[in-house]
Amino acid sequence: MGKVKTIVNFGVIGCGYWGPNLIRNFRALPDGRVTKMCDRSNDRLEHMRSLYPEVDIANDCEDLIGDPEIDAIAIATPVHTHYELALRSLQAGKHTFIEKPMATTPEQCMELTKLAYEKSLVLMVGHTFLYSPVVRKIKEIIDSGDIGDVLYISSRRLNLGLLQQDINVAWDLAPHDISIIVYLLDEIPASVNCQGKAHIDKAIEEVTSMTLNFDNGGFATIQSSWLDPNKVREMIIVGSKKMIVYNDIEPMEKIRIYDKRVEAPPHYDSYEAFHYSYHYGDMHAPWIQQTEP
Repeated sequence: MGKVKTIVNFGVIGCGYWGPNLIRNFRALPDGRVTKMCDRSNDRLEHMRSLYPEVDIANDCEDLIGDPEIDAIAIATPVHTHYELALRSLQAGKHTFIEKPMATTPEQCMELTKLAYEKSLVLMVGHTFLYSPVVRKIKEIIDSGDIGDVLYISSRRLNLGLLQQDINVAWDLAPHDISIIVYLLDEIPASVNCQGKAHIDKAIEEVTSMTLNFDNGGFATIQSSWLDPNKVREMIIVGSKKMIVYNDIEPMEKIRIYDKRVEAPPHYDSYEAFHYSYHYGDMHAPWIQQTEP
């Protein structure tokens, strides 16, 4: 007998900014099907039903959590609701996907992780860029040793908006950069420092600067802003041999590898004999097949 193909039934809670992207992608899976979508806004639900008339709609998330036909639930709601919704989803025996950030405290994240482990359920956070062909290519280049040892990483994620009401810009934007940096270096930061300023809403910082230090000597900075005139999505990885510039705004050449470095003399007898040398070589942009993460 042939192998029976298993179809995963998804329920999506939240049809605002990001939920529709999840619904579209889940529907495109050959072994996935969206059976219900939920939102408090009737206007949003009617719009989504006009796009996907075969998918049931609901205003109450319990209609999804309590549905025995639903195998997995995706949560794309405001951050302050993540923990409670994920907890109820896991307690109901559903595999659970949460948009970043996972919850509002480390204790909440640890509790959800422990519960998923005890129930043998998948608990996943939507760190989209870890599945980007571009980021995976950068990881491949670093692991190959082509750029040498990573000396530091500098990341800028800037834009005019979208201002949030329940989290600051570091919580909103920096998780992307943190997840990429941890993935590229394959190490968790030993210490993190973050400073920010609030201008529009005095309780919510719109501009932050973050520093990550790693035990192996690695170092990273992350600048996040909702108050910049231009959209910037740039990460620079400086190696001991070469440097990589990752510009996610570029339509084609998202990665550029620069054969540039600073070299110190191997030995010298006096201060006068000491000279740094600057190596300038070619730049090339590897071709990458663009697919949606």
